[in-house]
Amino acid sequence: MCVPVIIPAIDLKDGKCVRLKQGRMEDDTVFSNDPVAMAARWVEEGARRLHLVDLNGAFDGVPVHRQVVNDITKAYPNLPIQLGGGVRNMNTIEQYITAGLTYIIIGTKAVEDPEFVAEACREFPGHIIVGIDAKDGMVPLMAGQM
Repeated sequence: MCVPVIIPAIDLKDGKCVRLKQGRMEDDTVFSNDPVAMAARWVEEGARRLHLVDLNGAFDGVPVHRQVVNDITKAYPNLPIQLGGGVRNMNTIEQYITAGLTYIIIGTKAVEDPEFVAEACREFPGHIIVGIDAKDGMVPLMAGQM
């Protein structure tokens, strides 16, 4: 019997939990000003895994929410947590794994440099996920072109 796993997502923008409308950074709805409390809510609801998105990182190309990520992984050290957004180099992956993330999602960099994914998989086996967004059947080459 297959049991589905629902993975709640927390999209982070400017330190807040948001949802973007059609992927536009300038058009967001804020759901919470406290990402750690939002993570707690999902855990209390029975989440067995969390998905974090550093939206600022995805658009800027560098991680922005490291402290929030650290706070969440510290609060839930045994919960598998995955993150995407702003992952463009091996140092970022290493820092996130060290901070307690279980999985790192590579998006834009996977499209731009597939060898980076192969290197990341060799360096951090079992911790790398490739996530590719598409709109109208096309993969944008840069975050924010959705």
